[in-house]
Amino acid sequence: MNEKSIAGRRANVLGVHSIDHFAVEVPDLNEARRFYTLFGLDVREADGRLELYTQGHPHRWAVLSQAGDAKRLRYLSFGIFADEEETFRSHLERVGVEFIPAPDNAEAKGIWFRGFDGLPINVRVAEKATPAEKSRFSFTSSEPGKSGAIPNSKAPKVHPRRLSHFAIFTTDVNAAIDFYERTLGLRLSDKSEPAVAFLHGVHGSDHHLLALVLSDRRGMHHNSWDVGSVMEVGLGGASMARAGYGPNWGLGQHVLGANYFYYVRDPWGSFSEYSADIDFIPADVDWPSANHAPDDSMFLWGPDPFPEFIQNTEPAEA
Repeated sequence: MNEKSIAGRRANVLGVHSIDHFAVEVPDLNEARRFYTLFGLDVREADGRLELYTQGHPHRWAVLSQAGDAKRLRYLSFGIFADEEETFRSHLERVGVEFIPAPDNAEAKGIWFRGFDGLPINVRVAEKATPAEKSRFSFTSSEPGKSGAIPNSKAPKVHPRRLSHFAIFTTDVNAAIDFYERTLGLRLSDKSEPAVAFLHGVHGSDHHLLALVLSDRRGMHHNSWDVGSVMEVGLGGASMARAGYGPNWGLGQHVLGANYFYYVRDPWGSFSEYSADIDFIPADVDWPSANHAPDDSMFLWGPDPFPEFIQNTEPAEA
């Protein structure tokens, strides 16, 4: 613990504190509405687009627009503290980023620049959406002599509590690590060369805010949503599979991050993940990052992923 933290903030260290939201284009908003509503999110219409919220939470986690015949990741937006906006702008000038205008129909708020692989990145003043402590996790069992059975007809609906992390495809994992550390102040949690890496926020965040997955082009691999128990992970996944979505991957437990997972394949070939009990890195902890062998990095138990799990279905940018 080298640097002092104050109220969930690492003092005298510049870095984004949250993923504010992600933006994706999809071919059919009605299909998107059905998928994310069944997944358990609060899907709202706004200006001809869809916005994703979690039940009872005021934060907007995603913006979905309709365009083209394939899904495309449009941009990522990160949150910063209000007293760091000008410092962040000066920092980005010093590291030599290419400033760009906001993409079409995106909010001009904050600072826009060209990210790794050309992905537009937005940095804006926003409330900290990442938690200040590890998410609550529960496991309940019935007492002796009492039934713990839950009839299918009375199974509860799973509602994620917040966005946990976001995973993107990138053409060079190590170079992307360097870029996001240098520009956004993210820090490496763990990696498994050359295929994957996990980055966390310096002001306290889950084991990863941003995951990097090797591909020949950029794109979205998955968005991950926090729930409070293994039952919710499994029940959410089973409900989506019964609704016709798949092939999926889960139930299982990851090695890096240690979270329980179930990945649901969306209509466009990427994934939404139910995640529970992921490792948390407080603002005053220097995480001992390492490079892990492939067999020691993906999952501790669960079914094997199907081959298309790491397929990038987004078209190459023109």
